[in-house]
Amino acid sequence: MRYRFTGAVMAMAIAAAAITALPLAGQAPAGQAPAGRQGGARGAAPAPAAPAQARGGQQAAARPARIAGKPNLNGIYQAIGTAYWNVEDHSASATQFWQLGAIGAIPAGQSVVDGGTIPYLPAALKKRDENRAGWPKTDPEAKCYMGGVPRSNYMPYPFQIVQGQRDILFVYEYASSNRIVHMSNHQEPPVDSWMGWSNGKWDGDTLVIEVTGHNDDTWFDRAGNHHSNQLKVTERYTQQSENIVQYEALIEDPRTFQRAWRIRMPLYRRVEPNAQLLEFKCVEFSEELLYGDLKKKTE
Repeated sequence: MRYRFTGAVMAMAIAAAAITALPLAGQAPAGQAPAGRQGGARGAAPAPAAPAQARGGQQAAARPARIAGKPNLNGIYQAIGTAYWNVEDHSASATQFWQLGAIGAIPAGQSVVDGGTIPYLPAALKKRDENRAGWPKTDPEAKCYMGGVPRSNYMPYPFQIVQGQRDILFVYEYASSNRIVHMSNHQEPPVDSWMGWSNGKWDGDTLVIEVTGHNDDTWFDRAGNHHSNQLKVTERYTQQSENIVQYEALIEDPRTFQRAWRIRMPLYRRVEPNAQLLEFKCVEFSEELLYGDLKKKTE
């Protein structure tokens, strides 16, 4: 029997320190000072300029194409599109936030679902409609709950893949969430959790991750598309070019859907200088939504 919990898995953050990762493009190896900065005692011969730095600010340190014989997926990625609003086809529409005018409207978008629509069971479709009618308060994102898989990969926030010789770490800007992809020590999930349990392997040059152990409190988007705790997600990350990864996720959940279905989209590596994840710890932004009705009323 698996038990649910709502806190972040502390072991994920701790295990990040054990990952043997190669430096990302633009980063100097540990212990090497950036070009132009030289140390040492006074009178000592100056350290030679780092050969990785070329004139004109160009980075001569080539990004390694492969790590341990596999494609180098290291980097910060972000999806471009409207799947975070709705993974299915949807028209532009207004929300209840009329004070924001066009800023608060939903942009039109094309489906990322193979076949166009999600094959819900009748009762699950009714639940989807209830979720949608209650938005945004019913949306886990509004409450700063971790996004889960696959949603975290196409929310309007970047995420980072840290790939080394062994396990792989995914770090998400939204809600400071993360997950470890266990490349060798495959196990059944000990508990149901927000980000699930990820077991990974390589299928040729494609990274395949099987994610199970989900709780039933995450959605696929802001449109109320949901699942049960029987969800199984099989992700595939295939490098199309140095800066583009094709992402696929096979969704299986017999309690919610008539059959398995799949989403597909490209993920784009951020290439601007010094790209990095910034903090978005959103709990304090959700407190009024979650607990405002519990405040003592004053006259």
